[in-house]
Amino acid sequence: MSIRNDRITEVLRDLGARFLQQNANNSSLLTVTSVELSGDGKRATIFFTVFPESFQKTALEFAKRKRSEFKQFVKDNSKLGRIPLLDFDIDSGEKNRQRIDTLLNE
Repeated sequence: MSIRNDRITEVLRDLGARFLQQNANNSSLLTVTSVELSGDGKRATIFFTVFPESFQKTALEFAKRKRSEFKQFVKDNSKLGRIPLLDFDIDSGEKNRQRIDTLLNE
């Protein structure tokens, strides 16, 4: 990954975390874990975890509904020239890692 893509990824991760914190209600905790940027830089997926897990579906629906507002938030709070097509998804890799840790500690 190029330095430019690394910077874009970091900016999107920070802005994604701030956006979710400001716009989500306090019934669950949403934590941005990573951002996956396509090779051409035209698409980005912001991965996040939800606690408690029972709110995952609701949180994902909320985040997907807010994509256009998030794009405007990125425009207003960054100096990115071309903003990629943005999407949100649950970080199942992090969830699996936590499950493995739990099993190992039993």
